Amino acid sequence: MHQLTSIGRAFWLAALMFTGRAMALDIHLPLETGTFKQDAGAEMANGQCLLCHSVEYATMQPPMPRAFWKSAVQKMQQKYGAPITDAQVDPLTDYLTRNYGVSSTNAAQTAALQNGVGPSDSVKLTGEELAAKYFCLSCHKPEVKVGPPYRDVAQKYKNDPNALARIDEQIHKGGSGKWGPTVMPGYPNITPAETKTLGAWILGAK
Repeated sequence: MHQLTSIGRAFWLAALMFTGRAMALDIHLPLETGTFKQDAGAEMANGQCLLCHSVEYATMQPPMPRAFWKSAVQKMQQKYGAPITDAQVDPLTDYLTRNYGVSSTNAAQTAALQNGVGPSDSVKLTGEELAAKYFCLSCHKPEVKVGPPYRDVAQKYKNDPNALARIDEQIHKGGSGKWGPTVMPGYPNITPAETKTLGAWILGAK
């Protein structure tokens, strides 16, 4: 009786495994196009953090003090090779603490503005300066191989009369599939004037 029970169990286990394989579904997860909260320093967080993980990494954390966020930023920088400079560690930490942790200081905004990552002001920036401000070149340069180098983008759209509109949409909405599976986060905070300048600079890349 024990032998029959064991055989029966093995049979049903095999049948269950076969059925599971036969009924396997091709699951497509939604694109990770979420961005960090708009605030001084959001451009830095979007440009640096979203290279490796979604914004949910921050939103799922319980409210933690500044020491926790600085440790997390330094871990990304030192252990995982995120392209975060030493000068960016404190502004990025302050931004994350203020928006996803517990903090009562306004030093974050001052630090972020001093590092050139604050909201747009009256100074008109060039396309190259805007690319630096929004950390576009963290992905879009040949040696990084995350997003396409801008010369490849310029080549693709050189004969497209709607090139600027396509680039505008990609910048503001993000997405993936045009250049591979890597997801580009959207940057809805970039103004139309900035997008126009940035798009023209991209299309002129050689």
